[in-house]
Amino acid sequence: MKKEYDFSNSMKNPYARMLKKQITIRIDEDTILYFKKIAKAQGMPYQSLINSYLSACARKHMQPEMIWK
Repeated sequence: MKKEYDFSNSMKNPYARMLKKQITIRIDEDTILYFKKIAKAQGMPYQSLINSYLSACARKHMQPEMIWK
């Protein structure tokens, strides 16, 4: 291992803007079970499925419809 490394010719990570940020969010248990069931059928982690769904909503500029009862 070298004592020092020269990073003067290095380039920024092109995937850095695609990194995910960990957050804390409260989601109803029934909603989590719903996504877990779908994710299991698709063979993917449920958090990835939720992220994919929210990303699709953001790309389409979807607005939530709030119906108060």
